[in-house]
Amino acid sequence: MPGNRSKSEKHDGAKQLRRDPYEVLGVSRNSTDQEIKTAYRKMALKYHPDKNANDPKAADMFKEVTFSYNILSDPDKRRQYDSAGFEAVESESQELELDLSSLGAVNTMFAALFSKLGVPIKTTVSATVLEEALNGVVTIRPLPLGQFISKRVEKQCAHFYSVTITEEEARAGFVCRVQSSDKSKFKLLYFDQEENGGLSVALQEDSTKTGKVTSTGMYFLGFPVYRLDQTMNSIAAAKDPDASFFRKLDGFQPCELTELKAGTHIFAVYGDNFFKSANYTIEALCAAPFSEEKENLRNIESQILSKRAEMSKFETEYREVLAQFTEMTSRYAHEMQAIDELLKQRNEIHASYTVAPLKRSASKSKSKSSSKEAKEDDQAREKRNTRDRPRKKKWYNIHLRVDKRKAC
Repeated sequence: MPGNRSKSEKHDGAKQLRRDPYEVLGVSRNSTDQEIKTAYRKMALKYHPDKNANDPKAADMFKEVTFSYNILSDPDKRRQYDSAGFEAVESESQELELDLSSLGAVNTMFAALFSKLGVPIKTTVSATVLEEALNGVVTIRPLPLGQFISKRVEKQCAHFYSVTITEEEARAGFVCRVQSSDKSKFKLLYFDQEENGGLSVALQEDSTKTGKVTSTGMYFLGFPVYRLDQTMNSIAAAKDPDASFFRKLDGFQPCELTELKAGTHIFAVYGDNFFKSANYTIEALCAAPFSEEKENLRNIESQILSKRAEMSKFETEYREVLAQFTEMTSRYAHEMQAIDELLKQRNEIHASYTVAPLKRSASKSKSKSSSKEAKEDDQAREKRNTRDRPRKKKWYNIHLRVDKRKAC
């Protein structure tokens, strides 16, 4: 009967069973980011736990699809995988997106607790919402430019909005933003319109805490704009603060879409709270009045990209200097210990001929005997003095003769 395999053997076996991420998603190695994302969305919807309850094969496939997408959607991980395979990718840092609708009450409670403690937990849009959108059976509300709408969306549900822009507004740029004053969690989704009238998710932005509110937005300004995914750096920060610093800008990646054409576009606000509904305010704006802000954004993001390129060179220099510093501090401690030991030995030798040794046992017995002899001499001297001293009559020893016959 074969014995149980060790954890390392099981881990190695899992590595051997991994399939090529390109094969899993059904895309070629020269596929664009948008093609990879589209393929992932379709397969994730196909094998989503909501649609395949109690099907372990579908659940495993969903995990494999998500794992593959987490590699190919990250430019650095994709480049590392293309050059050296799975060994170059840190599998421990791969994050799976959780579908709250597929979790039980206990698991949802634990997820909410970890999220409250600051542990980043990615959640995915419910398959029910995605399927309803794909089948075109969702209710869409109009969202006029320059006006805001405040609503409450239930957890794992979505409110859909349509925004219509003109050619001029499309050239000037367009912004859709959402915020919540009570810090509710939500997602802002943008949908592509299919030929059959259905909707498929093209972009997704998670809300983040900014001061006293949570907010997010999508910017279509006619030039490349970037987003910062801070969850990519969370695990690195826990393992190595230095690596966290140098990887801080790795999550600064270009958005897939930089502009929208004239016409009607569909957005949605998805309730992403663990237990309760989400309050939010959504607003669509033409970016024409914000020409100065757009120029500042381009300049700042250009500087960030330059800084990210500089960090790679700086990290190499820093690691070299840090290694030298570590070596010097180790030598410093070693030399200090050696000097202290030499001085200690020198002091011991010096003390051997500068400090007279004390014979405690001999001196102690000698002092005892001398004190005894002195005591005996004192006693003998006192006896002699007593013997030689003349005796004196004491007044109370005088005998008085009294004649009892005579009266006093």
